[in-house]
Parts: sequence; structure tokens; C-alpha cells
Amino acid sequence: MEEIITLDYGSGGTKTSGLIEELLLPAFDNPALNVLGDGAVLDGSEKLVFSTDSFVVSPWRFPGGNIGKLCVCGTVNDIAMAGGIPRYLSLSFVLEEGFLISDLKEIITSIAQEAKAAGIIIATGDTKVVERGKGDGIYINTSGIGFLRAPGLGKDQIRPGDTVILSGSAGCHGASVMMARAGLSQEVLSSDCRILTDLAGAALASGQVRILRDPTRGGVATTLNEFVEDSDLTIELDESQIPVDAPVAAACELLGLDPLYCACEGRMLAVCEPGSAKAIVHALHQLPGGEGAACIGTVTQSRPGKVILKTRLGGTRLLGKLTGQQLPRIC
Repeated sequence: MEEIITLDYGSGGTKTSGLIEELLLPAFDNPALNVLGDGAVLDGSEKLVFSTDSFVVSPWRFPGGNIGKLCVCGTVNDIAMAGGIPRYLSLSFVLEEGFLISDLKEIITSIAQEAKAAGIIIATGDTKVVERGKGDGIYINTSGIGFLRAPGLGKDQIRPGDTVILSGSAGCHGASVMMARAGLSQEVLSSDCRILTDLAGAALASGQVRILRDPTRGGVATTLNEFVEDSDLTIELDESQIPVDAPVAAACELLGLDPLYCACEGRMLAVCEPGSAKAIVHALHQLPGGEGAACIGTVTQSRPGKVILKTRLGGTRLLGKLTGQQLPRIC
């Protein structure tokens, strides 16, 4: 196999076959994929959860992960947040002519490792190659299928008095990627990119959860706005209770960013019945990635459709949805 991707690898001919047989099949070997059909026939008669996402993060490698790890975590987490147990993933590459085979191997290895950790199968996929200068190295699309374990989650279930929980420090992924993009090294800053299936399961098993969501693009503030917009509900946050790691705060100050609008790729927001909050936070504390979980706010009806931040100085600040593109190419 050559050292770089050429247009021939997208031709569907022998080099395409070589790419599949030498790189992809050994990494993702399973009966559903090995048939190499246009699609995969999957077992299961339960109600399905289905999601798809595309990943164009720049740079494709960042502290704490790379586009391969991100593409698995991103789609798996979407299924978990919808109340599903992820089982199958499709995987499609768009590669630019000249992309290094060694870099592709690194990405594929990350995908294989995360898929194994998530207990999912890469069941089908596709590869296309574009001319040099017509892409940006690599883009990935994934679609995921899971089986529903928690029906009824949704923002229509949120009630006044409910508690808002965040599973860990806000803004780690966005801050990490932006620092890497700026060429600024900070050894203690790393993306929070991780699989959330176990954290979601722990929350669902520990109390009455109204809705789960991973606050990716637009961060915590934008996601919470999506919960209450066009409703008679308000979310009131307590800034002193929102976990933000010191390296994230320092990076955001340097870059002129707000951690509450920075993407997370391994954090979970949960709105729950108030009597369940303590048990849910305790359960999250027992799991990797949930050690920093905290109750960060309450659902009220003080300002319908709005998210309000009670600041450390004793004032209040209105948190709208992210406007413009603060963090392009973040996932």
C-alpha cells in the first residue's frame, strides 16, 4: 500500500479493495461488515434509535483525541442521549488526495478502539477521495442505530422545580481544539471527548429524568436555551455551581471565549425531577467522566423561554443562544 491517498483509492477498483481489505476489515472485523454489501442486515425487533453526524474538526488531531475518536463518541452519545443503547455504526470517509496513509491508520485505530469500548459494531461504510485542494485532509460521516431503553425523554417533559445537572467541566473540547488550532500548547488541557452511554444509564437508573443532552456545538448555554425556547419555562443557573476546570477557564480567557458556549464532547446535561437530583449526582460521581457532576440550576417560570445566569458577583445575566460561529470546525 502506498504512503499517501491518491484518487485511485476512491475509484471502486483494486486500490479501493486494498484499502478495505488491508485497513478497514482487519480493524472492524465482524459478520455484518464482512459481507461488504451496500448496506447491513441487522438483527433486532425492538424500537430503534437512529442518528447521523458528520465530522470536519480542524485540526483533526487535538489533545485528548482525534477525528476518529470524535466520530464514534459523537454519534454514540446522540443515541445514548435519546434514551437508546447504541449497537451499530456506519462509517464513511471523504479523503483528500495526498492525505497520509499513516495518519489514516492512526484515525482508524482510534475508531476501532472507541467502537470496542462502546460495545458497538461498525456495520457498513463508504470511502470517497477528492482531488488535492478540494478537501481538508479528511471528513467523516457516521450514522448510528441503537435500541430504546428509556422512552418518553424530551423537553416537553420538563416541569417547574426540576433540577439541571451537568456531568463535568464545561467547555473542555472547544477550548482544547481552539488552543490546538492556534498552535498554543497547554499540557494540562485536554478534550473531554468520551462515550456517555454508562453515564446516561446511571442517570436513568437513579431517578426520574426528563431529558438528556450532550452540549456539543453552542455549548451548555445554547443547549439549555433549546430546552425552554417557545415555552413558559425558565432555566436559572448558579454560576458558582457550574464546574469549569482551571485550564479551560485560562484558555477561554486567553482566546476570548466563554466556557458556557464552548463545545463539550463528553459531558451530559440532565434535567430531572428535583427529588432525584441527589441520587443521580451521586451515581454519576461513581463513574469515569462523572466525577465532577453537579447540580447547576433550576427550572422556574420567572422569565418564560429564557436562560438566566446568577453571577458570582450577585447579579444576573441573560444567556441567549450562540450567535454567529464562535468556534467553526469544532467537531
